[in-house]
Amino acid sequence: MADLSRLSYGSTAAIVTSMGLIAGLAGTAASRVAVVASLLVIALADNLTDSLAIHVYQESEKLDTRQAFRATVANFFSRLLVGGSFVAAVLVLPVRLIVPVGLGWGLLLLAGLTWLVARSRGASPLVEVAKHLGVAAAVIAVSKAVGLLILTYLT
Repeated sequence: MADLSRLSYGSTAAIVTSMGLIAGLAGTAASRVAVVASLLVIALADNLTDSLAIHVYQESEKLDTRQAFRATVANFFSRLLVGGSFVAAVLVLPVRLIVPVGLGWGLLLLAGLTWLVARSRGASPLVEVAKHLGVAAAVIAVSKAVGLLILTYLT
């Protein structure tokens, strides 16, 4: 099994950010092109800056150079893969299904990753999944509210 410590941060960030973006942009009636473009910018630009930040942090903690590099690369590719899965969904799904399927996919991924991490550290998977899905629900709700505010006051 892959080293969860190398995959969990990047994957979690990509999952929750993608769900928030889909929920927020749905509130603005954004086009499919706008959603795909936003997801790709996050999957690439935000991912690169986040990976660099993790790398610099690990260097400041005097982590072995090889370990820091591996963690940085794992973070980048896990975020890219997860972000790409949301892009693919937006591209192939009918518009009416993008939000429910995108959010369902994200919640499923987050629950699965949380379950694996909780099991690996001996914590209660159900409790951890509930906590993490609760945080994701808050992100989705805030993102949706921001999208609706933008639609109301800026259009």
